Amino acid sequence: MSAKRLIIAGQVQAVGFRDWAVSRAGELGLSGWVRNRTDGTVEILIAGDAAAVEEMARLCRRGPRMAQVVSINEDLDEPPDDLGFVILPTA
Repeated sequence: MSAKRLIIAGQVQAVGFRDWAVSRAGELGLSGWVRNRTDGTVEILIAGDAAAVEEMARLCRRGPRMAQVVSINEDLDEPPDDLGFVILPTA
């Protein structure tokens, strides 16, 4: 199992990014979570098949229709303890 943590910057809050991420992650069979951060970025932990993790990271470079992604910081991480993909409270 592969896992990555993404920090996505740009116009990524108030554009449906979290709901979009839940939908895309479900389609790809990924586990993890997504949350807004107080600095205006969105943070995502994605885990699953390596190809699906890479596809989700690629999709996040564009995001939902109203988003304007400026940059993504990607780091390898540990998979979450729970299966499924959820929205967490703002951190």
